[in-house]
This record gives sequence, C-alpha cells and structure tokens, in this order.
Amino acid sequence: MLAVGALAVLPLCAVAVWGIERSFSIDPERNCFLKDGEPFQYVSGSIHYSRVPRSYWRDRLNKMYMSGLNAVQVYVPWNFHEQVQGVYEFDGERDVEYFLNLANQTGLLVILRPGPYICAEWEMGGLPAWLLHNPNIILRSADSDYLQAVSNWMAVLLTKLRPWLYQNGGNIISVQVENEYGSYFACDYNYLRHLRTLFRFFLGEDVVLFTTDGNTDKELVCGTLEGLYATIDFGTDTNITTAFRRQRRFEPKGPLVNSEFYTGWLDHWGDKHAAVETQKVSRMLEDMLSLGASVNMYMFEGGTNFGYWNGADYDSRFRSVVTSYDYNAPLSEAGDPTDKLLAIRDVIKHFRDVPVGPMPPASPKMAYGFVTLKKVGNISGLLDTLCPQGPVQSHHPLTFEEMKHYYGFMLYRTVLPRNLPEPTPLISPMNGIHDRAYVSVNGVYQGMMERDVTLVMNVTGRAGDQLDMVVENMGRVNFGNKINDYKGLLGNLILGNDVLTDWLIFSLDIDVMIATGWPQAGGVDVPPEPKSEGGRGPAVYSGTLQPTGLAWDTFIKLNGWTKGQVWINGVNLGRYWPQRGPQQTLYVPGSLLSPTVPNNITVLELENAPEHGRVLFMDRPQLNNTRAQS
Repeated sequence: MLAVGALAVLPLCAVAVWGIERSFSIDPERNCFLKDGEPFQYVSGSIHYSRVPRSYWRDRLNKMYMSGLNAVQVYVPWNFHEQVQGVYEFDGERDVEYFLNLANQTGLLVILRPGPYICAEWEMGGLPAWLLHNPNIILRSADSDYLQAVSNWMAVLLTKLRPWLYQNGGNIISVQVENEYGSYFACDYNYLRHLRTLFRFFLGEDVVLFTTDGNTDKELVCGTLEGLYATIDFGTDTNITTAFRRQRRFEPKGPLVNSEFYTGWLDHWGDKHAAVETQKVSRMLEDMLSLGASVNMYMFEGGTNFGYWNGADYDSRFRSVVTSYDYNAPLSEAGDPTDKLLAIRDVIKHFRDVPVGPMPPASPKMAYGFVTLKKVGNISGLLDTLCPQGPVQSHHPLTFEEMKHYYGFMLYRTVLPRNLPEPTPLISPMNGIHDRAYVSVNGVYQGMMERDVTLVMNVTGRAGDQLDMVVENMGRVNFGNKINDYKGLLGNLILGNDVLTDWLIFSLDIDVMIATGWPQAGGVDVPPEPKSEGGRGPAVYSGTLQPTGLAWDTFIKLNGWTKGQVWINGVNLGRYWPQRGPQQTLYVPGSLLSPTVPNNITVLELENAPEHGRVLFMDRPQLNNTRAQS
C-alpha cells in the first residue's frame, strides 16, 4: 500500500488556532496542505469563465458549491484578454475579477491557472496569435521575444490578481506555473526559471506555486522545477497507486494531488462523441479521496467554444475541436445537473459536509420551432460591407497573421492566367491551406480544399476570370509541437503549370458588422448572383426569431445545412458542421435572447444551403451523431 501520510485522519492532526493570520501552505511532514494552520484537502472542479456567459457564472458556481466542492480551478486564457498586442480587455465577459468575487461569495476557493500557456482545447492553447508576427519565435521557451511578451502580460495579470490571493484576503489558494510543460518538446528549464521568478516577484514568496504534468517520467522530468510543487493528472484508465507513486518520486513529501481528474473528454469534428462512465468516475474519486489526495475534476462544467475560440490537435493530421465543450461533465454544456454530478456528490458526502438544501434545477428550455432564413448574398458580392477598408495587394499570398486578421475568414482574389476549357488541377503543393478554402470562379462555386485532406481540385474558366478563395481558420493547434499554427494560404498555389500571383486579400470583418445590426438593419446593395449559383458557396443568410415573452435556453439545429457559423443578436455562437458531426445543435443561452423584440439570426453557410432555408430551435441538445466525412 502506498504511504500517503496523515491526511486520511484529519482530526488527529488538526489544530485550530484562534486569531491566526490567513495562510495557505504545504506541510511536508504531514503530507498535506495547511489552510490557516490546519490540514486541508480540496475537492475541486474546473470551470472556464471564458466558456460560460457572464450572466450564468453565479448559477454554475452555486451548483458546484451545492455539489460539495470547496474549490474551483480556473484557467486564464491570455489571448482572450490581449487579442491585440498591448490592448488589455478585462470587462464584461472578460471580467475575471468579477468571476473570482462570485466564487468568493459562493464560498469557493480558487486554484488559478494563468498560463501563459493553458492548452484547454482553446485556440492556440491560450497564446495570442500576434506572437506569430515573428516567424522564428520559439513559443514556450527562453526565446527573448517570447519572454518579453510573457513578462509584459504577467506584469498586468498578476498585479491585478495579487489582491485575490488567500493570504491577502481573497480566495486564490494556489497558482499553477505554465501547464503540462513536460509534454512540450522544448524542455527548457531556463524558461521555467524565468516564470518562477516572475510569479514570485508579482505574487510574493508565500503563495503555493505548482506544476501539472501527465503521468509519465518524461513529462515530470521536463515539467517540474525546484520551488514549484509537482502535481500530476490522470483519468479513469490509470492505476491510482502507480500514478501517485510516480508523483512521490518527484515530490517525496507533501500532499498527493491529481490536478486534472478527467470526468469526460473532448470531441473533434468527425469523432464519436466522447463519454466516460459515471461509475468509473465516482469509484476512482472515492479511492483518491480515501488516500487523502486533493483532487480537481476536469471538467466540472465544460461550457461552449463560442466564436472562434476552439482549439485543434495535430497528430497524423489536423483535427479541429467542436463548438460544444460539454465534455460529458457533471454539469452539462447548459449548466444542468446530471446523474454523474449526483453520483459525485454522494461520494463527497463521505469526506466532508455537503451544503444542505436541494440542488438548483436545470434551467428552463424552450423549443421555439422553425425560423426561415433568407439569403442576403454571396460573400464575394458583400466585400464592400465586410471589408470596408478594401483589400491588400500582394504578389504572393499573405497569412492571417501577416494581415493581422487573426480569426475567422479572409478572401483571396486573383484572376485565371489563361483559358481553362477542360478541368485543370488547382494544387496546394506544400499542404499550405490552413484550414479550408472555398473556391469560386466568377461567383460560381467550384468546390473546396482542406488541409491534410483535399490538396487538389479542378477548375474551369477563361483567362481573366475572377478566382475567389474564402479561407477559414478552424482554430489553431493547442497542444504539442505544432502550436506555431499559421493560418490562410501559407504558400503559392499552382493552377495547371502556372503559379498564381498578384492577389487581392480581403480581411472579412463579418463579426464587427453583425454586432452593429447588419444585415437585418439593411442598407446593403447586393449585386445579382449568377443564376447557376443557387445555394452553393460562401453566403450570408438572415432571419428573425419572433418574441414569445420568454427568453429561455434553446438549441439551434441546422438540418440540411453543410458547414458554417451562426450569430444570434450579434453574438457568435460558434461553428456548425452537421455533415461531419458529432455535434448537431449549437447551444443558445437564454441570456442572448429578447422576450419582447425580434431576435436576429445570421448564418454564414460556406458550402451548400438547403432550399428550405429553415433552422430549428429545440429544447434539447444533440451532440452524438457522427457522419461519414464529406
């Protein structure tokens, strides 16, 4: 049996001292945390404020508290707060201090994970895309340009959060430095030393700093550093004794900690919907708590990858993470309690007092029914509206990063160099389309090219015909050695024997326009479309959901639509791709809807819209229906 110290018999080593200063520390002799001088075991759950609407933060935290948790674990995504270099956003949905205050009011301590890299299946692992302005930068290393950017960011963030440390009267009991660094190829101890110095300078000497790494020797060797308490993460497929024995090799004394105990898992487009059995989760949680270990459940509520915030993985090929981050977690994407949550609460009852009272119920849902959308126009005919600043001219294609247009879509335009009466291959010879390109000639949709999958397609036309390629960024890689993930056209395209040159490049500010009320507000003259076009190719559609007197959560389903993006009242819900799956519906928080005025619905369909033009608002999600890739 693994020796785990005195945490299993807390009453024997608990010493209450009246008037003691607030403190949180590690007791290496008793192998436990000390909170105000007394042994402490946390039972925590992960929640990401960036994936939950601000209006629901209190509800989610209350449900976590009523489940018996005494702490929450929180990531801070750097790119969520500094999308443009030097411009910091901490208001509204980005008000992390308000979130910390709500957790404090609820009675929850906080385990903070400020990065700078967080993974989290989040766009570029939380690193801002503007770091890629330097093509030679080595991310997550002692590269001087990277360290300068990190230092500037941490000076802002950690100064803001220092008052929230537990010893300063707040609720942050510990702070993670970096994240799963042992999984990264660099293994740069100078980088970790720099971070340790930064964190100590801004947070002081008393705060507990820790690392988290996967359960292998290699990961722990490269991810740990003296002065940072080493913790591990693992799920239900791991032997607990073996895992904690490995942690003990790196931390011979102190508390046992599983910083990410996986209650579920993520989905990629085209995968089957992930699930982890409730019984396995509850049984393993009980075993770990019986050993006296502190445990954080990842995730407790997953939430949603709104907008363009989903990440991607790259193993043998690029795989984008779906919009839903439901994660098969104890609280659903919409924040509803599940059987898994009730089973977990029953386990926690054996180890600490669970708050008395009923579990807050699921939020009410509404099936608002069908809404018919009308076509506004093809993207190629809306450029005066969607790119009012006009195009950039370039002999060769420029990336999203070179254009300083980091997310969403860009349109690349050139002309056919010669007559192509027969189908002629358009080729991306270096797999340089990141991530999908939708190709039209003279406004007529020709087909699609996809990174790692479809690198060649045929086109026809006449010399001088307009070739348009709408390129979609489907989320930057968030894990591994390919996080330097540039987007757009990364190299020349070849048409037959010709290298295509002399491009006009349009940054599509579609989110900005929709946020101002377009297209429902009108005021756009759309040129007539080619009759053969129909519903094919990138185009905008709009309609309104009429008020019903109720603004309840709902789920939008796009039956017959192919792939694209949805906005409700100017808010980007995320990507839909029912033809690929598994996700078939998008979560619509009731807080986005108006019960009294028409609700604007805007859809950017990238490939092929159905003739019926309808979308359906349902009262339940559909997250588990994978189709054959198309």
